[in-house]
Amino acid sequence: MSRMRMRLVVLQVVVLSMLAVLGARLWQVQVVRGKEFVNAATETRTRSVMVPAVRGQILDSSGRPLVRNKTALVVSVDRQRLQRMPDGGAEVLAKLAQVLGKPVKQLEKRIRSCGAGVTRPCWPGSPYQPIPVDERVQTREALQILERQEEFPGVTAEVQAVREYPQGKAAAQLLGYLQPVTQEELDKRVGLKAGFSGVDLVGRDGLEYVYDEALRGKPGLRQVQVDRLGKVLGVEQQVAPTSGDTLITSIDARVQNVVEQAIAHAMKSAPKADGAAGVVLDPRTGRVIAMASAPGYDPTIWTGGISEAEYQRLLSDKSGKPLVSRAINGQYAPGSTFKVSSVSAMLQAGYPLHGTYDCPGSYMVGDRAFNNFHGIGLGPMTLHTALVKSCDTIFYRTSYEQWLKDGGLHPKTPPKEVFANMARSFGFGKPTGIDLPGESSGRIPDRTWKKDMWQQTSADNCKRSRTGYPEVKSASRAAFLKRLAYENCVEGFLLRPGDAANFSIGQGDVLVTPLQLARAYAALVSDGKLRSPRVAWARVRPDGTLVQTIDPPVVGKLPISAKDRAYIKDALSQVPSDGTAAGAFSGFPMDQVRIGGKTGTAQVWGKEDTSWFASFAPAANPRFVVVVMVSQGGMGATTAAPAAREIYEGIFGIKRPALVPGGRPASRLPLIAPDGTVAR
Repeated sequence: MSRMRMRLVVLQVVVLSMLAVLGARLWQVQVVRGKEFVNAATETRTRSVMVPAVRGQILDSSGRPLVRNKTALVVSVDRQRLQRMPDGGAEVLAKLAQVLGKPVKQLEKRIRSCGAGVTRPCWPGSPYQPIPVDERVQTREALQILERQEEFPGVTAEVQAVREYPQGKAAAQLLGYLQPVTQEELDKRVGLKAGFSGVDLVGRDGLEYVYDEALRGKPGLRQVQVDRLGKVLGVEQQVAPTSGDTLITSIDARVQNVVEQAIAHAMKSAPKADGAAGVVLDPRTGRVIAMASAPGYDPTIWTGGISEAEYQRLLSDKSGKPLVSRAINGQYAPGSTFKVSSVSAMLQAGYPLHGTYDCPGSYMVGDRAFNNFHGIGLGPMTLHTALVKSCDTIFYRTSYEQWLKDGGLHPKTPPKEVFANMARSFGFGKPTGIDLPGESSGRIPDRTWKKDMWQQTSADNCKRSRTGYPEVKSASRAAFLKRLAYENCVEGFLLRPGDAANFSIGQGDVLVTPLQLARAYAALVSDGKLRSPRVAWARVRPDGTLVQTIDPPVVGKLPISAKDRAYIKDALSQVPSDGTAAGAFSGFPMDQVRIGGKTGTAQVWGKEDTSWFASFAPAANPRFVVVVMVSQGGMGATTAAPAAREIYEGIFGIKRPALVPGGRPASRLPLIAPDGTVAR
């Protein structure tokens, strides 16, 4: 009996002890840490959701959309949440694949991180960002996911804005594309991280990249109540997002399409052509009216993720690297279009503007004969005729004379280098500063450049001068390369007389971009001011309020007089009617619209010539500068010039209604109504 009583006492003590501990714990939870747990409970049922802003449109100079948004149902997956599941989210992905009608393997590839050895499709963005796996979901599929959320944890279906390109492939390289935000970007760009909605995309190229912050807008904030399954029970607080600005450009969509067609036709007419570019500038303002590059690509290829095969095609030499804009990145010898700089250099060096110059079939530069085109001599002529008929030997002679005045192989300190310095004054040898990323600088090969290049290549040249080129199949070609390597090894730092001669006609090591050449001609035929071109014209709010006007800045001035510029422009005005481009413009109504310009045919070792035509119109009062380049297109007069003619016929309405009424670029911004539509 006493043993039974003892057991009851022990049991009572245990129970009382447990009640005491429970009471103490309740007092601690409810009194001591009560506020802390209340806040924690509130946080558990409240979620803050960043609401992405609608990205701004990109319009042409008349308000036509170049890039706009369309709404689409997008299904996204939270990979981090799936990975925390016991099976790594395999069951959820299997169910999702069944709803979307896609293979599970495809979804798995879409949500894996891009990296070394990982082929596309993959996710290049932040691992903490919801990953879109289908951007063309039907309402029925989205409802299946939303109504059975317990079966699809970590999966969302939302209406989002997706980029649309009403002009098709036109200006793809100029407009750029969007890609997910990477974790590295979030870590580096504090402003981006602060305003990141979790589903934002950022510009990766073109205008989308340069004006990304303005186009992206500011995300809103929504605080919602959710149950344990994540279903939304109600909205506690909401701050609306601020839509991105609308970017109005100086691009004329109609002219852009004509330029795209013209360079495509030019490439078809030249069997070996592997690329082309066309640039149209307003010479008075420096604004870009059209800029095209071929081959191009369809920008919608980025929507919904790009496959490895598609991505490699965009970068492939075989497909012509369609992702690269030849207008601003392509560097080519300009041929005779460069002579406007050489004539200006001659005038600055003291050669008479109205002098008479002999144009023999060949001219000895040092111990080597440099020939005119086809070795044909044209006799005595003025500089005016030298440009119209494109005489080479006049420029060989004058550039060689200036090279000798600078000391030849033993230059004075410092040498004047009249031809090279004039070329720089025309804007060659450095980027134009256009509001597009990745612009190339071109090349002006002066004495300093020769020394720098020799320091970089002398070791390889000296090695090749001993070993030769056994991998080259042609014995004569291999012998030539070995001899050239020896010369560059021993004296590659010297600017030779042949270098000076080739420079004067835009050959040898001279490289320019089509945009650089267009800008140089724009300065020459307008007010002599060198401007940094701009594609963007203005930023406006979605309701039409003007935020900023973007003006092309003046960055230099041609060092020749207005009289000299007028003389050169007058000579160029006769090239399409009486000079090297006469065949290309045969039958063109010059009495209605006179075209001025210069053909260029640049030789490239082992390839067909690069075809150029740099031009302006109307010749008396230029409102358009048009430059066309066709890589491996042959002669300038047979490929590039006809393409330029096609562009002018579209602009001025030859054989069809004029694309530009009145023959003048747009001078006033389109009006955006308060509802976001274009008023005119």
